[in-house]
Amino acid sequence: MTKLLMKKLFLALALAATLYTPKASAWGSWGHQHINNGAVFTLPKEMIPFFYNHIDFITEEAVVPDLRKYINGDKGEGGKHFIDMEPFPPVSGNWPYTYKEAAALFGDSLLRKTGTLPWQINDMMTRLTNAFKEKNKSEILYIAADLAHYIGDATQPLHTTENYDGQLTGQKGVHSFFESQLPEQFGSAYNFNSGEAQIIADPNKEIWSVILHSHALLDSVLSAEKEAEHSFPADKIYAKDANGQILKNRYGQQIHSHEFAKAYHDRLHRLIERQLRLAVKTTADFWYTAWVNAGKPNLNDFDPKKITERNQKNYQSDLKYWKKGKLVGFLSVSEIQ
Repeated sequence: MTKLLMKKLFLALALAATLYTPKASAWGSWGHQHINNGAVFTLPKEMIPFFYNHIDFITEEAVVPDLRKYINGDKGEGGKHFIDMEPFPPVSGNWPYTYKEAAALFGDSLLRKTGTLPWQINDMMTRLTNAFKEKNKSEILYIAADLAHYIGDATQPLHTTENYDGQLTGQKGVHSFFESQLPEQFGSAYNFNSGEAQIIADPNKEIWSVILHSHALLDSVLSAEKEAEHSFPADKIYAKDANGQILKNRYGQQIHSHEFAKAYHDRLHRLIERQLRLAVKTTADFWYTAWVNAGKPNLNDFDPKKITERNQKNYQSDLKYWKKGKLVGFLSVSEIQ
């Protein structure tokens, strides 16, 4: 894809992104695109050439699930991005694998309130495995990119709670502040290299482990913001224009000052970086596992050999940065606005 076409697509996504609501998105466009991009470099050597050939699409597609509800009018999309853990009773043993099993155990009315993120991930995992089995190139790319988005959602602590925007603790606006402003502002220092992808023995158990881990971090996310607020002058918390008016983001939410953002970010002790790295690793693990479970089809058959050979020079260049934990070669939506 040419740089001009990429920029046009990014601008279109940026325009559509004005329709986001805080509960529907996690990590913002910056985070999701870095997750998808980084996961490609984490794959085994048998998978990397094919995925790298299409890394532009995989990166750009990262934000599409957040837009689907608004672009296509899909009323069922929103609940696929979160799981509110508080209403669930204690579960002994494994959590249900499918939505049908979950509805039989918890009741459909409860699930409509709590969200369905883990069952969306399991469903996408099944679909990706089938796409590999059928050697359906377009479906592999589309589903892999979407699956990565939902896995990214699972690593965002505020996507595991009823208090998703701090509205229950007097911290309204913390969702966008935590997942978008902080990584966009400080993410250039993050190390995304999470090691090599591994086969997952039990994907359902793994994704629940990720979700429960994320939920356990919720108190740290909220308390760090509270601590920063209490230690900061009230008139220095928000960014202001030349007239002294508080600036707002595309959601109409107040933008925090760089100084206050740094105070909050420092108190998180690299929590965001660790969760984004977890998202990269988990995404690659799921892609790898789906490919293995499908019988390891030869992905090199999907693209002309000359395309793969042509891309190897760029891959080797990008790999040098990846070994240092850095991602290059793309602009996220937030970086061109």
